[in-house]
Amino acid sequence: MRTMIRPALVLLACFTLLTGVIYPLLVTGLAHTFLPYQAGGSLLRGANDALVGSALLGQQFSDPRYFWGRPSATGPTPYNAAASSGTNQGPLNPALHAAVSERIAALHAADPGVQGPVPADLATASASGLDPHISPEAARFQAARVAAARGWPIAEVLAQIEAHVLPRTLGVLGEPRINVLVLNQDLDAQPR
Repeated sequence: MRTMIRPALVLLACFTLLTGVIYPLLVTGLAHTFLPYQAGGSLLRGANDALVGSALLGQQFSDPRYFWGRPSATGPTPYNAAASSGTNQGPLNPALHAAVSERIAALHAADPGVQGPVPADLATASASGLDPHISPEAARFQAARVAAARGWPIAEVLAQIEAHVLPRTLGVLGEPRINVLVLNQDLDAQPR
């Protein structure tokens, strides 16, 4: 029995050192060397170099001057990274239907002049509850409200939307999308 314990403890120590210390330090070092922006959290800075958020995490916007992101399923506060999770409500769950109906009604109330269906990503939460992106269609749905609240021509707001569309990753993965925080930050930076 003792002949098996010693090799097991040596292997445990070796693999702990390898997978618990050496590998994480190597990967972290490589990430900071080759991808420093991403390894540092993809942080976005605003005026006076003040930290405004991360390009990887959504934020709550409710002011009509701003584009609104996907609903967040995190609780008790929206976009709480410490509570990242989906609602786990299936398509037949009455609570999901009620939440989506409530969101659609709120969007139509905020954008009463917009006709047509509400884009799905404005009515449904993402799996993580932290998605920082919306579809170009979701941004276009909100363009009239943002233009009116800012006193801008709608063509100018639509041009900003088109300028912020990110293509599919590697040309095939995902869908075209817009980072809401980056778009709102750039709108605020426009001289008026």
